[in-house]
Amino acid sequence: MTFSILARDPDTGALGGAAATGNLCVGGWVLRGKPGIGVSASQGYYPSTLWGEDVLDALASGLDPDRAIELTVNPDAGRDSRQLLALDRLGNSGVFSGAENTPEVAHYVNPDICAGGNMLARKEVVKAAAEAVLAGSDSFLWRLLSGLRAGSEAGGDARGLMSAAILIFVEDFPPIDLRVDYDPDPLNVLERLISRTEDPDYVSWIRKLPTQRKPFAH
Repeated sequence: MTFSILARDPDTGALGGAAATGNLCVGGWVLRGKPGIGVSASQGYYPSTLWGEDVLDALASGLDPDRAIELTVNPDAGRDSRQLLALDRLGNSGVFSGAENTPEVAHYVNPDICAGGNMLARKEVVKAAAEAVLAGSDSFLWRLLSGLRAGSEAGGDARGLMSAAILIFVEDFPPIDLRVDYDPDPLNVLERLISRTEDPDYVSWIRKLPTQRKPFAH
């Protein structure tokens, strides 16, 4: 029903996630993150919004992504209809895909990136999405959008796309949390939102806000 990408930008240490689906409100349902800890994507035929937070808590306790995912999913009797991705602040990642998710189900894992999806038009969707992020030369934000576009062009959600979102955490900039909750062309709307974040007046204003590195800026 959804495909998502989690990534770490090796140049800045930024952690980010991007997701798109043929259902409503993918950003609110799927993506979660904690600065300095990691990012997660919880999705599936019957997704658990609790999993996204729980796996981040497990990462914060010092567990690696595979063990954090194991600790999160094992107690849940409904795990076979869910999917979970997690990536930590060092770029290590892990994926769980329950056997009862609607085909096609796939995932991709490499240093600094992972991607996963279910109810895909083709298994190749997630690899195409991840490789587009890795191959790009634009800013991290634009590369995540490129990943969503590549995943969509490879087939995307088998039902088409209805919503899309990008979430980014970096120490010296306020969080970026862009969401298109419902639109027949969510990736183009998301692109317009990204362009608005680059308006000089907006950038000047946002750089005066508190950040993880400078919590008392004004």
